[in-house]
Amino acid sequence: MADGNSETKSSNQMWGGRFASGPDAIMEEINASIGFDKKLYAQDIRGSIAHATMLAHQGIISADDKDKIVHGLNTILSEIESGAFEFSRRLEDIHMNIEARLATLIGPAAGRLHTARSRNDQVALDFRLWVKEELQRTEKALTALIAAFLDRAEEHADTVMPGFTHLQTAQPVTFGHHCMAYVEMFGRDRSRVRHAIEHMDESPIGAAALAGTGFPIDRHMTAKALGFAGPTRNSIDTVSDRDFALEFLSMASITATHLSRLAEEIVIWSTPQFGFIRLSDAFSTGSSIMPQKKNPDAAELVRAKTGRINGSLIALLTVMKGLPLAYSKDMQEDKEQVFDSAESLELAIAAMTGMVRDMTIRSDRMKAAAGSGYSTATDLADWLVREAGLPFRDAHHVTGRAVALAEQNGCDLADLSLADLQSIHADITEKVFDVLTVEASVASRTSFGGTAPNEVRKQIAWWRARN
Repeated sequence: MADGNSETKSSNQMWGGRFASGPDAIMEEINASIGFDKKLYAQDIRGSIAHATMLAHQGIISADDKDKIVHGLNTILSEIESGAFEFSRRLEDIHMNIEARLATLIGPAAGRLHTARSRNDQVALDFRLWVKEELQRTEKALTALIAAFLDRAEEHADTVMPGFTHLQTAQPVTFGHHCMAYVEMFGRDRSRVRHAIEHMDESPIGAAALAGTGFPIDRHMTAKALGFAGPTRNSIDTVSDRDFALEFLSMASITATHLSRLAEEIVIWSTPQFGFIRLSDAFSTGSSIMPQKKNPDAAELVRAKTGRINGSLIALLTVMKGLPLAYSKDMQEDKEQVFDSAESLELAIAAMTGMVRDMTIRSDRMKAAAGSGYSTATDLADWLVREAGLPFRDAHHVTGRAVALAEQNGCDLADLSLADLQSIHADITEKVFDVLTVEASVASRTSFGGTAPNEVRKQIAWWRARN
């Protein structure tokens, strides 16, 4: 009981003497953030060390006090990382927990650390540092995923598969070309990550509560020490801004959407009806009742994570949409959304990278499916334009009649006889059969960014030089 009373007294002192007694249980429950913001301990300590070093350099605190503060903070860092540190809900957040422990370790010198700063710019700093580090991890993870796709694309630049629109067979493509579509997607995601880092690469510390400070601080010094390009330029915006968190969540939602589309294709491709790929036991599970089943659970769970990440973006947008400047306590609700999304995204990218490298490509099934659904019909229409001089709309009509005849005969376009085709249009010659195979179809798509194997290899080379 004595310990509890002592802690309440300590908490009241942290509140600056405003309250005659501590917050009641309900207020304590709604106000405390230590349950999740303790994740920011390393960033909080790093920021405090940089702040204390700057204060001493500017003659605002003594070198001796700075040394005590830095030593105490490094001690706390070791305690937290070893698991010896005891976090207290009554001390509300990570900042107060660390400050209270620092006071116990080094005495009155600890009180000088908070000179020329507020918890408003302190939390903005800690959170920015954390998000920046997470973005850097995401960039590396996306680079690994792109590399996995480049390897599969190179391996299967000639592997023919059906290309789909509306999930209906459209035209033959190569699996390498299909893989490169995801390279483009995840390449854009990585660009968004890099832009997000650039946009938020400013140090908030020194903005104080909202108006700056009268102490002669050097914000450029702390920005440099913390690895930022420079300090923020408006103190009100600095403590109000959570664009960096929103931009992280926006990037995460778009990336998760791409991961989900890929997951959906893996689920479809691994069905017996398609049979385009086979996943190993490392990324599949069995059924509790049906022994023949092999379920692509890893892909399904990646697909599900997207809803969770999208929800976090909407949640934080909703929190921020009605807040007047500058800081409001509503902004305490920013971190859990970002932390949860970061964990989900990190896991989803890692799982998908593993699946891309793990899956066995069944080229025979892909090729057999590539010729189904009259997928070379467009090639016939193009041939009629090139060789017979028909306007494309007329060629489209002739080709439609050829498809109808093939359906009537129960065969593919390539299996129609020359006489059959000439009964539809007299100018069709034997040469038309050179374009009616799936291999000839993909080889003919030599436009920039097309599915022709040589064009696919050019795009792989371009990406390898930049990955």
